[in-house]
Amino acid sequence: MNLTQQAENFIHKLFKDKLSPSYTYHNLRHTIDVVTAVAILSEIEEINPEDKEILMVAAWFHDAGYINGCDNHEECSVVIVTDFLKNNEKSSDYIAKVSGLIRSTTLGFVPTTLLEKIIKDADFYHLTSDKYTSTCNALRLELQANHQKTFSDSEWNLENINFLSNEHQYYTDYALKTWQPLKENTIKLLQIKLNNMELNNTKESKKKNKEEKPVRAIDTLFRITLNNHTSLSGIADSKANILLSVNAIIISIALSTLIPKLDNPSNAHLMIPTFIMLMSSVVTIIFAILSTRPKVTKGVFTRQDIENQKVNLLFFGNFYKMPLEEYQWAMNEMMKDKDYLYNSMIKDLYFLGVVLEKKYRLLRIAYNFFMVGIVLSVISFVVAFKMIGN
Repeated sequence: MNLTQQAENFIHKLFKDKLSPSYTYHNLRHTIDVVTAVAILSEIEEINPEDKEILMVAAWFHDAGYINGCDNHEECSVVIVTDFLKNNEKSSDYIAKVSGLIRSTTLGFVPTTLLEKIIKDADFYHLTSDKYTSTCNALRLELQANHQKTFSDSEWNLENINFLSNEHQYYTDYALKTWQPLKENTIKLLQIKLNNMELNNTKESKKKNKEEKPVRAIDTLFRITLNNHTSLSGIADSKANILLSVNAIIISIALSTLIPKLDNPSNAHLMIPTFIMLMSSVVTIIFAILSTRPKVTKGVFTRQDIENQKVNLLFFGNFYKMPLEEYQWAMNEMMKDKDYLYNSMIKDLYFLGVVLEKKYRLLRIAYNFFMVGIVLSVISFVVAFKMIGN
């Protein structure tokens, strides 16, 4: 068994026994890819058998240090390969060459010799593969597991584009001629993917805004309608108050001035006009009071009512007798259910509208009585005085 085969067997067993499963990228699969690429480049560059063996051993051991963690793994790999080569009675010069090639795979290292260029290019052979996406996703998982680095899909795509475009380069003639165009195709695919992500994000953002706009419009609708109902209710109460005040004054004047004079037979002609005026004022007051009289409700509800969505918790008359804890529970239940919440607001507006209709209907009757009563009173007073004059 030659040294390359021994190195292969050693790494297979080493990774199987000691490499953490969290290294989803720097594992045996990646090592085999690098060895395969080294073999290809060695044949094309016509590397002599001794140097090819050095390259192959370095390729097998270049990530062996990951069994001790990712920090300074190249030096750990050098320690492991040194022990392996010493056991195989290799010279210190041979060990130094292998160690130098392993160190040349360090990120950011610029190779100078052909052997360094070969192993450096082989380490990034996966950039040309049609399986690049799955390979770089394995690296993404590894970074997340061992470095706690997390990336969104677009961030990771941008990170890869930046690395391939600005930080990485091939060095051997064959890699520059054959692998570089494949890498550029990978960059184009990543750029298309990134553009699609940005387009989808834009669409999602627009869709979200469109979904939010109706909700805001609904909230505005409820707010404006409630304000209108409240204003109309206030106007109705003011109108009723005017009627009450005016007619109370009329009755007070009638009771203090006209009624005492009716005992005198000479004032008998004032009896009917006074009666009409007083009756119209009394009826007007009654309808004005009815328009502002509050409706008394029971003020309690049950949990069954809440579960069946039969209670409008936005109206105080439905809960004023309930304990605070029960009311809090009921409100929380209502706020969990969007339909229940909106239906409660709709019911609140509906019943406010019903109350407003009753208020304005009674007020219309009151104003009609007041108007007709005043007209009849004036006419009857005029008629009465003319009859006395004749």
